[in-house]
Amino acid sequence: MKVVILAGGKGTRISEETQTIPKPMIEIGGKPMLWHIMKIYSHYGFNEFVICLGYLGYVVKEYFSHYYLHMSDMTVDLKRNETVIHNTASEPWKVTLVDTGADTMTGGRLKRIEKYIGKETFLMTYGDGVSDVNINDLVATHQKNKKLATLTAVQTAGRFGVLDFDKKNHIKSFLEKPKGEGSWINAGFFVLEPGIFKYIKQGDSTIWEREPLECIAQANQLDAYRHTGFWKCMDTLRDKIELEGLWNAGEASWKVWR
Repeated sequence: MKVVILAGGKGTRISEETQTIPKPMIEIGGKPMLWHIMKIYSHYGFNEFVICLGYLGYVVKEYFSHYYLHMSDMTVDLKRNETVIHNTASEPWKVTLVDTGADTMTGGRLKRIEKYIGKETFLMTYGDGVSDVNINDLVATHQKNKKLATLTAVQTAGRFGVLDFDKKNHIKSFLEKPKGEGSWINAGFFVLEPGIFKYIKQGDSTIWEREPLECIAQANQLDAYRHTGFWKCMDTLRDKIELEGLWNAGEASWKVWR
């Protein structure tokens, strides 16, 4: 089963980091966000990836083109023009890198890689979110329900604490960063059937999260996999700093490949 990762956005809300690299190449713990996401899937045995490139896509291509050398011990004999690889910690990954356009929307990027999917069920997620979601359970749920699409739903913590106080301003309870207040959001980590491609009708301008998903839901072909564990999207510099802090403290819950 292939894993599609949307990695072509410009990341304008974290422009401090994206002047020279695309958002999924921002590093957490010395490794690109994209690497962390791929390691999650690889832990569950999914090692074939289709990465949708756009903004500064050549950076991603160069990273994987030299990945073997980056992860190896080597001796370079400049006089003889010889390179000897001593050992490598390279991953068992097969990676297809597809230029899906600098300004293409999420649905358009998916449509552009349809030919690489064929008639098989596939996985899809965004290049800026990590989670400890159990991919095998997610896939099993999708296969059991037999729908066109299953998305992972999470409740996120509020940015501010919630106060409950009476008429005399006596605080009765204080909840620091409550989760979602009952609302569930799309966290990516989809399982999709190739039948979803027929719902992408506006070409490059199609936003996956709007008409396609809305129409799939109206057709009763969209299910949710509720995940109550860790999930974090790197949308701003604040998010990046938080993820970096978790990694450095040894508290990176998404590091399921321990």
